[in-house]
Amino acid sequence: MGVRRPTYYGHENGSRGIGRAAERYARFFHVSLDWLLTGRGQPRKTRASRDESTPASVSLVGYVGAGAETHFFAQDSGHLDEVPAVEGMSDATVAVEIRGESLGTFFDRWLVYYDDVRRPVTADLINKLCVVGLTDGRILIKKVQRSKARGLFHLLSQTEPPILDVEIDWAAKVKTMVPK
Repeated sequence: MGVRRPTYYGHENGSRGIGRAAERYARFFHVSLDWLLTGRGQPRKTRASRDESTPASVSLVGYVGAGAETHFFAQDSGHLDEVPAVEGMSDATVAVEIRGESLGTFFDRWLVYYDDVRRPVTADLINKLCVVGLTDGRILIKKVQRSKARGLFHLLSQTEPPILDVEIDWAAKVKTMVPK
């Protein structure tokens, strides 16, 4: 949750004021803020505001940094955290968190949701914003364009020079992006 253990234990046993961390705990434990702070009301958040088929949370599988600097934990090796699902998510949807200014300063710490990973890249991903896995291990969020060289692609960004003629291991269209 991004909270040091001594701080969490102090919050849990009441020896330390909980302050703004209460919202983070309520989201993480999927309980209402009112119940967490007062013990009154329903412990579980109501689902009236979202479609019942949408999961309450999805796995945060990694961090996507600016440019070539990425920190990513593949889906098959587990997840880092749970983040709230948004409308239209499925059981296959996962998220990465943008770290840095790869998409501009406005998007630092935003969550990017995706599913339907394609190997190889399919025509419907061309000219779309995608989470892409490169053969060298980097994970980036870029607009995908075809290269003149067969089997290679160009990766475009608003804030960085394009990455030209690169081999893509996998790609998935960005479903949605939301601030964290």
